[in-house]
Amino acid sequence: MSAVRRRLPDEVRSAAVRAFLYFSCTVVALIMAGLASIARSPLLTPTLLATALGVFSTAWGLLDIVISRQIAAQRLRGPNSASPLAGSREPKGRAPDRAKGRPAVGRTRLQG
Repeated sequence: MSAVRRRLPDEVRSAAVRAFLYFSCTVVALIMAGLASIARSPLLTPTLLATALGVFSTAWGLLDIVISRQIAAQRLRGPNSASPLAGSREPKGRAPDRAKGRPAVGRTRLQG
């Protein structure tokens, strides 16, 4: 059986792409620093600074992913919800209350 995966929200996906780009630039700078070290080039200092900047930006990108996932999860839960499952969908095996002829929780029938 294959599990159905929900698509990531756009802001989480864009944060993940940014973090991957930061990481890839950091790896390129690290390789350049290694090659500059082997060649005893004067470019060693700028490439080490670029690597340090890349490590910082990669950590920033990972924090961006975590924060945007939390924001997206809160947006799915609903406003002012006390429980983490408030505003979530009904379980698949259970029919909604409106189909059984009962009003939904928190709503009343109009008296007419």
